[in-house]
Amino acid sequence: MTDVVDSDELLRRIRRSRTCAREELLACRARNADLSQTDPDGARDAHIRGLAYEAVVRALDEILTPGRSADDT
Repeated sequence: MTDVVDSDELLRRIRRSRTCAREELLACRARNADLSQTDPDGARDAHIRGLAYEAVVRALDEILTPGRSADDT
């Protein structure tokens, strides 16, 4: 990566990444709920993926707003 980006562009990219991770987190939670009765392995996979996306969202939240609690995910 040789492109130089200014701080505003970096902030836009981080916000876009956080939005994407949040959408994936919600999709994983919905998939987990949908599969919990019919496909326990699929539900477990969705749960684990959701945990990973939750960690990403929390990390990006901390970058964007240091010190803010991310309990609302």
